[in-house]
Amino acid sequence: MSEFGSQLELHGFKELKAVYRNLSTPTLYEMAIARKEGILARGGALVVLTGQHTGRSAGDKFIVKDGLTTDKIWWDNNKALSSDHFATLHADMMDYAKGKDLFVQDLWGGADPTHRLPVRVVTEFAWHSLFIRHLLIRPPSDALEHFDPTFTVIDLPGFRADPKRHGSVSPTIIAVDFSRRMVLIAGTSYAGEMKKSVFTILNFLLPSKGVMPMHCSANVGDKDDVAVFFGLSGTGKTTLSADSSRMLVGDDEHGWGEHGVFNFEGGCYAKVIRLSRDAEPEIYATTERFGTVLENVVCDPNTGLLDLDDDRYTENTRAAYPIHYIPHASETGRVGQPSNVIMLTADAFGVLPPIAKLTPSQAMYHFLSGFTSRLAGTEKGLGKEPAPTFSTCFGAPFMPLHPSVYGNLLRSLIDKHDCDCWLVNTGWNGGPASDGGKRMPIKVTRALLNGALNGSLAISQWHHDPVFGFRIPVEVAGVDSKILNPRNTWDDTAAYDAQAKKLAGMFRDNFKKFLPFVDERVQRIADQIASAAG
Repeated sequence: MSEFGSQLELHGFKELKAVYRNLSTPTLYEMAIARKEGILARGGALVVLTGQHTGRSAGDKFIVKDGLTTDKIWWDNNKALSSDHFATLHADMMDYAKGKDLFVQDLWGGADPTHRLPVRVVTEFAWHSLFIRHLLIRPPSDALEHFDPTFTVIDLPGFRADPKRHGSVSPTIIAVDFSRRMVLIAGTSYAGEMKKSVFTILNFLLPSKGVMPMHCSANVGDKDDVAVFFGLSGTGKTTLSADSSRMLVGDDEHGWGEHGVFNFEGGCYAKVIRLSRDAEPEIYATTERFGTVLENVVCDPNTGLLDLDDDRYTENTRAAYPIHYIPHASETGRVGQPSNVIMLTADAFGVLPPIAKLTPSQAMYHFLSGFTSRLAGTEKGLGKEPAPTFSTCFGAPFMPLHPSVYGNLLRSLIDKHDCDCWLVNTGWNGGPASDGGKRMPIKVTRALLNGALNGSLAISQWHHDPVFGFRIPVEVAGVDSKILNPRNTWDDTAAYDAQAKKLAGMFRDNFKKFLPFVDERVQRIADQIASAAG
């Protein structure tokens, strides 16, 4: 075992076979392929399969409940694990690791030096080490000489938890202990659990410093006009922020503090199912590049050819790559204060407009609501109709604190920096997805966003939506005016009115739990939507 291996004893490891620290991309490629963890695709990407878990396992995530967390964690949304169960799990995982090769990456979570989090990530798989090396920020070599991690993430997919012994609900567990400053991940090969665990930690630590952690992408124009894009998976965060006319800051996780917006990560984690070379050329190019890790993408083992349209393993196929693989990405991951805040939704009910202007109170309402919808037929258990999804703060699974903490912090920052706020629907128009609706073309969404970001929409004439109360532009250059007001796109306007009323009722019912935590301005927004619902 290397000299560094003895340092891992501080984390509980003993009798390891070998420890490989901060290996480079080529070396991790060699080891992953030699260990039969993945195969090489034509063009150079490393293709891996994650087995049973092809996405996050939200039901298997826990936070240790102890003196530090009892009164701080939003327990309605987070599962509690006892400190004793965590200690037993840790001890058993250390026994499992004996005699094994392990891979270590020392990384930062957060590009702002004032707020970044030093994290040590210990993995069982070489490709997991490569993945997290891409997704977090790689310190320069001189910073690694005396690296002192604040948190440690231990990722051993081959270990299976015992619900009776470890307090889990299945053989899979993701356990965060804020007192021990440690995350344990077992029973899943889905690499995204590592990066989302670091996001959860930052979501716990940063609000007390007045920094807003955000599940969002961000970019900036040539006039230093920063835009942040909130949104759940599948709403277009990665696609819309990768705009060749603007510099990409990051595609998924950011902080907003006294110095402006900063990326938590050093890479991107893009969905690639049915990715189009024409519509998304920059992201597509990463699938043909050495260094990229492709999760659950179909690859012919004989020719190395990829089939991005094949969903035999999952709809959630992913590409993980360093952010500099996008040609116009920020080198620092840090920009100034935002001038535009965009909330993305993919409304499969066909009700919401492709773009709407929000007041700060409406922005807080939609932020706390976190609405999008899942299309029937794409997930097990969904019927013929779209399924509404309300994930507060556009990231409920990663929010350890009560949503009001994040909502009030966002509201104060929007007010302080006089941001323009927008709701953008990348979903369906002309009817619900289940009955004649058509998906909003990405070119139309980009044209609408350009109008919002360049200020041309500020001089628009507006239509006041009678159900949700926001303003819809009457005309936008280069866009068919008919699609701007979704009611005009339905053949049966009475059917639209009924569908809008139905969706408003879903918003009303979901928002009831937040009413005690918002001011009277947001309550008025909620009352208007509830009244429209009947």
